[in-house]
Amino acid sequence: MKGTVGELGEFGLIRELTSRLTTTPAVRVGPGDDAAVVAAPDRRVVASTDVLVEGRHFRRDWSTAYDVGRKAAAQNLADIAAMGAVPTALLLGLVVPAELPVTWPTELMDGLRDECQVAGAAVVGGDVVRGDTITVSITALGDLRNHEPVTRAGAQPGDLVAVTGWLGWSAAGHAVLSRGFRSPRAFVEAHRRPEPPYHAGPAAAGLGATAMCDVSDGLIADLGHIAEASKVRIDIRSGAIDIPSQMNDIGQAVGVDPMQWVLTGGEDHAIVATFPPDVKLPARWKVIGEVLNRSALPQVTVDGAPWTRKGGWDHFGGIEA
Repeated sequence: MKGTVGELGEFGLIRELTSRLTTTPAVRVGPGDDAAVVAAPDRRVVASTDVLVEGRHFRRDWSTAYDVGRKAAAQNLADIAAMGAVPTALLLGLVVPAELPVTWPTELMDGLRDECQVAGAAVVGGDVVRGDTITVSITALGDLRNHEPVTRAGAQPGDLVAVTGWLGWSAAGHAVLSRGFRSPRAFVEAHRRPEPPYHAGPAAAGLGATAMCDVSDGLIADLGHIAEASKVRIDIRSGAIDIPSQMNDIGQAVGVDPMQWVLTGGEDHAIVATFPPDVKLPARWKVIGEVLNRSALPQVTVDGAPWTRKGGWDHFGGIEA
């Protein structure tokens, strides 16, 4: 499609975006009315929201609009899964300049739609407005299906700490892109389009997970949220974490210990959870540590010692490689 957003106009853009959407049985009223209606059989709704700003959370010279759509949906839907819920719906708030080519928001919507389909959800509505900087705001909804939510506050001394999904891949891809390269492609794509293990969240709830979180800010930082909420100390065993040979190669090339990416790199949206020690975990879960004891000073240690290197994501501090 040729032309700009300004030439197409607000309602023309909305028609173009909504025409690209698919639906699911949970959607009772989709885009086009004052609000969407989504079934909530559990009578509880799990909700999460995120905002992505161009130049801060994505760069158009690094990622296509489709990539941004996949990533924006993934990071929100992963939050739903990390509560032990099944994603059902997603809402989009979009701010774009009038001179932006129409192809950018339409490809963004394609990415949102396709990532929702992976998770079993659907885009059900939203809003578009004019602004100077591209801003993508996402709200995701989910259904607990009669399970209790798995919060960050339930970890118990003696619990195992286990993770499923990638760790450090997005940070390694960011390092590659920051130096002007585009390969190894698998790591670059992990940064552009994370692949959260959506189904593992509800499955973990069914296995009796006591606490859970998606790894968006870095493994130590996110386990730190669990430690603080649960008032416990958590220890990670670095030797239990496998580092791919290509990640080692990237680290050697850029002068970074890849364990730094694994422990503090965010945006992989793996899921980390704590489980009672007698739970038999499926092969997809890797045990990487344990909950040690209740503590007046909750913390995460690595091999018994505090992690002293900088890292992890802070929206007001930034990320350090």
